[in-house]
Amino acid sequence: MSIILSDFLVRKPEGYYCRYGDFFIDAGSPVAHNVVSHAHGDHASSGHDYVYCTNGTALFMSYRYKQNRKDSYQVKLFNGTFKIGPVEITFLAAGHILGSAQILMEYQGVRYLYTGDYKLQADETCEPIEVQQADVLITESTFANPEVIHPDPIQEIKKLEGHASNILLGTYVLGKAQRITDLINRYCPERRVLVHSGILPYHRLYDEHGLKKMTYEPYNRREMKQGEQNKVYLVPPMTFNSYFRATKVLRAFASGWKRLQAQNDIELYISDHVDWNDILHYIKMVDPKEVWTLHGDGTILKSYFGDRLMVRDVLSA
Repeated sequence: MSIILSDFLVRKPEGYYCRYGDFFIDAGSPVAHNVVSHAHGDHASSGHDYVYCTNGTALFMSYRYKQNRKDSYQVKLFNGTFKIGPVEITFLAAGHILGSAQILMEYQGVRYLYTGDYKLQADETCEPIEVQQADVLITESTFANPEVIHPDPIQEIKKLEGHASNILLGTYVLGKAQRITDLINRYCPERRVLVHSGILPYHRLYDEHGLKKMTYEPYNRREMKQGEQNKVYLVPPMTFNSYFRATKVLRAFASGWKRLQAQNDIELYISDHVDWNDILHYIKMVDPKEVWTLHGDGTILKSYFGDRLMVRDVLSA
């Protein structure tokens, strides 16, 4: 009978470490071998000898970390198995952003599934999530709280309709901004999307390498000030915060966090993470023997399952 190793993945200062294969996952500081789930800055970093990732993740990391050696990227296909030491690794689509991957690791007959950030909601700008059974589900727990239930993103984006005003919309530059643009294109077609210079390169990378084309324009100050009041200007979080005195626009910020909706004119609860119901549903689909939590607080999840399922945080080394 195969035995689950409680220390198969542990938390170290550099990131999450698998000593059985001598590699890290989503390391935050330079290491020899780093397996990267996706290209957001809290998961992807620079300076590693070897980076194992999908093509989409390598694309965004190459743009952001130009100092990285090109030959450091070990690009792997979804559902293609490779080995680091004796550990077999397979990338499965995570549905978070373009190129985002869950990391399925198999060792001594046990399957450990690290989700990275993931979502179950539909998103036509990235690969849809893929589900496989695993003995251990290592899940992010950003919103592992029954008080957090994400609403329908289509109904949320339609909140931008019916306002005789331009809208200043704060959004994360990679993944969220492209999803928001696509949602506006499809469900608020009368709205023109203007894109901040900090977001524009990622839109262009999505257009060139992604799953579909988007309709948008580079930001133009004159366009925002004249003509119909039907523009949505997408800006990064820091820019959004610096425009707190902006006039003649309505303010909105696309996020699952309630605290980021305060003092905005339009609440826009659109998240690229799983909520409480999604986590429970995903646990049911993966059917693990154990659940390990990270990137959040798993205490409520542990209390919810009680003796029915082992739930714990990833151990510290």
